Amino acid sequence: MYIAQQISANAVHQVLSGKNLTLALPLAQQRFTQATPQQRGAAADLSYGTLRFYGELEIYLNQLLDKPLADGHVHALLLVALYQLLHDKADDFTVVNQAVKAASYAKPKWAKGLVNGVLRNFLRQQTALMPKVMQHEVAQYAYPQWWINKLKQQYPQDWQAMLQVGNMHPPMTLRVNRRKITTQDYVQLLDRHGIQAQQIGSFAVRLDRPMAVGDIPGFNEGVVSVQDYGAQLAPHLLDISADMRVLDACCAPGGKTGHVLEFADVQLTALDNDASRLDRVASNLQRLSLNATLKVGDAANAKGWFDGQLFDRILADVPCSASGIVRRHVDIKWLRREADIVSFAQQQSAILLNLWQMLAKGGKLLYVTCSVFDEENQQQIDAFLRQHVDAKQLPVRVESNLDEHMRCLNGQLIPSPLHDGLFYALLQKI
Repeated sequence: MYIAQQISANAVHQVLSGKNLTLALPLAQQRFTQATPQQRGAAADLSYGTLRFYGELEIYLNQLLDKPLADGHVHALLLVALYQLLHDKADDFTVVNQAVKAASYAKPKWAKGLVNGVLRNFLRQQTALMPKVMQHEVAQYAYPQWWINKLKQQYPQDWQAMLQVGNMHPPMTLRVNRRKITTQDYVQLLDRHGIQAQQIGSFAVRLDRPMAVGDIPGFNEGVVSVQDYGAQLAPHLLDISADMRVLDACCAPGGKTGHVLEFADVQLTALDNDASRLDRVASNLQRLSLNATLKVGDAANAKGWFDGQLFDRILADVPCSASGIVRRHVDIKWLRREADIVSFAQQQSAILLNLWQMLAKGGKLLYVTCSVFDEENQQQIDAFLRQHVDAKQLPVRVESNLDEHMRCLNGQLIPSPLHDGLFYALLQKI
């Protein structure tokens, strides 16, 4: 266990220093070449769990220390061990002993004794400490206070449920390629493989248990793709039909790109400003046996990639805070700052203004974020509509067969156990 703790502490330390977990975790794993696949997997679980509940863990640690720790790695190791003691199933004795062993490899000679003392002190005082810690909303909900305050203001009826969903493990949902198989037939195929799953939308299937992508029946052959149900609404909302000229702006990694092409035979241009990310789009399309015109370019600037031919449909899946997918990217809660929302909103506005001039009269543009913050969503659309008399917002209608599991408030999908929190706004040029 101590190797998994060491890897996780290294990754958590990197994140708290400003690095994305998707980059930090592989780097941490590379430093421990002796780790087994099981230890690497355990380290990933510990890293995600520690960052998911970081707000709570940090307040506990502050109660146990006389002063802040100067050594970031020892600090992170204590956070990992506290996560295990509070939320993991491992027994307390093993967690403490293994954490002390992990600390013995740290450079500060005092680390071993400090880790031992702090963790044993926590076990003695846990019952007494809990009421003090839980007075803080950051500990109760495991989010930054500014995030909690913003959701309280914008979602007075839903904020607590949204925070709770964001701390859940995300479901693994598949999108069935309707060109190759029906959703019902695919669910039966899974059943024949002994895989329990449920159909939750026209093309969406939720697995009862996550599994390795390569082991999913039909994945390598392009029969299905991994995609959250909330992200599977775009082609339907865009009202796409054959032979339309369609632009998928900010397309990487290509989930919605593939879905649009599965939906109809359109002339699709897939745009992204990162050539390496476009390689992922190309790989996804190859797996699905689909084709699109891939272009490197800035969605906020037509120069260099737009040939002047207008599009019938535009999908603008714009960069955002990713606050609606925080359960998949637990580091976002602690890497984002409230000031970042303003920066994202400015970028989104520039993209929307640029893309609008590329849309044909009568055409439709679908604005999408994976955010739950209104500044990036309806406020953005309202500001755009005030500036453009040639634009009108159309109603967004989602499938109704998910009853209480899917709530859509004016285009905002409220995060639920079945899907992430995305925002959709459909605009038509008049």
